[in-house]
Amino acid sequence: MTAPVPPPDGFETGHWTDAEGMTGCTVVLAPAGARAGVDVRGGGPGTRETDVIAPLAGTSDATAVLLTGGSAFGLAAADGVVSWLEERDRGHWTPAGLVPIVPAAVIYDLAEGDPKARPGPAEGRAACDAAEPGVPARGPVGAGTGAAVGKIRGRDHGVRAGIGYAAARSGRGETVAALVVVNAFGDVITEEGTPLAGPRMEDGSAGRTARILGSMEAPPDWTSLADRNTTLVCLMTDAPLAKVECTRIARMASGGVARAVDPVFSDVDGDVVFCLASGEGTADRFTMLSIGTIAATVTAAAMRDAVGDH
Repeated sequence: MTAPVPPPDGFETGHWTDAEGMTGCTVVLAPAGARAGVDVRGGGPGTRETDVIAPLAGTSDATAVLLTGGSAFGLAAADGVVSWLEERDRGHWTPAGLVPIVPAAVIYDLAEGDPKARPGPAEGRAACDAAEPGVPARGPVGAGTGAAVGKIRGRDHGVRAGIGYAAARSGRGETVAALVVVNAFGDVITEEGTPLAGPRMEDGSAGRTARILGSMEAPPDWTSLADRNTTLVCLMTDAPLAKVECTRIARMASGGVARAVDPVFSDVDGDVVFCLASGEGTADRFTMLSIGTIAATVTAAAMRDAVGDH
């Protein structure tokens, strides 16, 4: 089996995992000056500092991205990432000193293990301490520790998921890598549209959430669906993208989420795609089209990787 393409130079990924509490967090440390963009979809996102990397905001760079479990409580792990970066003089320049910019997003995993087990500042710092270059660890680690998919029949009939990763290079040599956390309400499907990971039926087969939902005569158990579901993506590329262009690439990558998850972007999902770019120079229209197309492709591949064996 061919080894995955590693992320571009300068990017590092670290996990903190609580296998007993079934939660964790994952940090992506970006090279100095990396630009950032974000695309937020679905009805239940949990985020921090996404506005600061929005196209109309004044700040263009991000120091790191945090993906975390623990629902809204887990956003506290970003405090630890910020302090870790400050101690190492990494951040956005201001007249009073460097300020680390750490956009973050959460998954809801409180129903999977101990609901009181949540990443906090110490755990965010631990993820930074563990960060290293190269292909990240995948499966039920870090922010993907308590992740599952295909939960329309309840989490006990769903399928364990976790961290997925995929990357590719463009014809010009730029790398586009996707790190994902898959905790979707829907199913992960193959390129042909068949279920790869869906709700377990009574005979042990993988069902199709869309078919089950479409055939229901009455609403499902909304208490179960309120478990909240999320797919998080962090793209890493050395293409020469400006801030607004990062947002466009993140939007195109959301198409990759839709290729691999069905149904997607629902009222019970809170999907978020970040894009970090470290390349120097200016992107032409061909570069944008090429990088965005690859971003969607590797995002879909990473989704499927998240439910594979590692």
